[in-house]
Amino acid sequence: MKYVALLSGGKDSCFNLLHCARNGHELVAAASLGPEPGKEELDSYMYQTVGQDAIEFVAKALDVPLYRRVIRGTAVEQGSEYGGRASTTGVIGDETEDLYELLAEVKNKHPDIAGVSVGAILSNYQRVRVEHVCRRLSLVALCYLWQRSQAELLLEMIDAGMHVVLIKVAGIGLTKNHLGKSLGEMEEILFKLNTLYGSHICGEGGEYESLTLDCPLFKRTKLKLSSIQITILLRSRIYESKVPRLKLGRTNVTGREIVILDTSLSQSSEGSSYHPASSIKRGNWAAVANIQTVLDTRDLSISDEVSSCFELLREKLSHWHLQLSDCVNINLFISSMDLFTQVNAVYAASFGTSPPARACVAVDLPSPYRVRLDCVAYSGSDRQALHVQSLSYWAPANIGPYSQSILADARIFVSGQIGMIPSDLSLPSPRSLTLETVLSTQHADRIVTALSENSGGWRGHSQLVVFWLSDPMHFQTDRDRHAVVIYASVKAIPKAALVEKQVLLHSGRFSVDDDGEVVTEDRVPLLSSDSASNKSIRWQISKFPDSTASCLSMSFSDGAGINTSELEILRSQSDLEVFWKCALSVRLFHVPSTGNTGIVLQELFKANPLPVTMIPCQFLATPLCDNCDFIICILTT
Repeated sequence: MKYVALLSGGKDSCFNLLHCARNGHELVAAASLGPEPGKEELDSYMYQTVGQDAIEFVAKALDVPLYRRVIRGTAVEQGSEYGGRASTTGVIGDETEDLYELLAEVKNKHPDIAGVSVGAILSNYQRVRVEHVCRRLSLVALCYLWQRSQAELLLEMIDAGMHVVLIKVAGIGLTKNHLGKSLGEMEEILFKLNTLYGSHICGEGGEYESLTLDCPLFKRTKLKLSSIQITILLRSRIYESKVPRLKLGRTNVTGREIVILDTSLSQSSEGSSYHPASSIKRGNWAAVANIQTVLDTRDLSISDEVSSCFELLREKLSHWHLQLSDCVNINLFISSMDLFTQVNAVYAASFGTSPPARACVAVDLPSPYRVRLDCVAYSGSDRQALHVQSLSYWAPANIGPYSQSILADARIFVSGQIGMIPSDLSLPSPRSLTLETVLSTQHADRIVTALSENSGGWRGHSQLVVFWLSDPMHFQTDRDRHAVVIYASVKAIPKAALVEKQVLLHSGRFSVDDDGEVVTEDRVPLLSSDSASNKSIRWQISKFPDSTASCLSMSFSDGAGINTSELEILRSQSDLEVFWKCALSVRLFHVPSTGNTGIVLQELFKANPLPVTMIPCQFLATPLCDNCDFIICILTT
């Protein structure tokens, strides 16, 4: 059949054309949707709009007419279905209707067109909408890449002789240095990131965008980059931080080559520090980082945003054959404490008995996000919860859908404790930081004691203590004998408390072989401290002898001045090696606009990219540094 190609210029839309040709179909036209003149990119759920400057030249290379239309609509209908179940009409104002108008125009000019080539691989959202439009126009969608193995597709694209380069990167492990690289050059890196990080080999999670410079179907010419310019996208719906991409300038046609020229001398910025939702599994343990909605938040209720986050969390956990019920600890970050009640209502519906431990604080999330979370999950059977909901004089009953503490494989996660009076859940009056700190510490201690008495009578040793503070002026140095300590001033704490104390402990019990007999041995963690030669990087480690059960707090007080040689030294430091190799959970507490967090993470974890949760704070400190730019906190299994 004769067909029109939905053309983005990327690898998928062009590779699908090869399969259309292989199946005997004839290409007669190309169609593309993009932003209005003057805009180089749009936040769109349906369309790739990066590289729009090169679309007309891709069409010229294919030797077919190009039909273009500006995207006027937005993602009005964001569900898994599109249009009404009782009608065949579309949704007024939705960007899908721009595609309908475009294809209707093409069909009017080419009445014999019967099919539409679509390069969708994984996006059910995109497929459903294209098929809806095709059904209304009596067209057949040709989606030969749909649900194919991304690993196989990438190798087939390279083997087919396609010359495709990356023009935008947006994920940890991919930096500005990868822009302009071909799929062949990126093959090893993309497979490695997939193995270690779970990223999509073909970029289906938004990890990168591409441009096809040559393809077996190009008849008249091919495209060539003579030089490149890297520009940096600022925050948008999808990208929390700066995202590097190639800027395509004016274009010359010389013989069989279209040469894309650099038209600006602007200097590039640092590499990407965007961290998508991602996960990792080590043994029975798994961690999921940086969960936030991928939906358009403009008309999204807070309830729907929380629900979206939990859907994404379920998806990440299911990748490791885990469920929400396997979560042992969740850190919940919201943009305002005014949302606390609404967030809790949706959150509670996700859990039954013995929900995970939790800390919840309000932070300055990048607009338009209102919710972000991370979690640690455990698949073993040796899990025990302390979930007390009765008022008493002992410790506060839950004021949210969480357990006071979870014990899993000798690790104890204690929910964030605020200095409430247990009998009525009120805060002391008059307000006192000292009294609230004492009470929060007393609550944590009593919770650990009660859990211990119900699970074998272990002693328990703190390895990590986070003091969430409502005011930077509340910073008070508190050294723990065994634990690393972090002070993080945030926007607000539940019930307008002055301090919230969150603790991670280890029971201290280890099973060891004693002449063929397995016995239990009690150990105590050792706390050590050190610093880089220039003292701008300092760290604390809580570690058990002959075990990888460790916690690290690494503070940076001059992030802008840190160089890669210093970071390389840290990578080879013997006492830090376990954290680069065995890290489970990585959290980056940062004061926005201070320090090159992206390049630090890239250098420290370049051999093993890991899920990272970004936590914006107003002030940071440790017992070793009273004013930090950012702190990397790592938990190992």
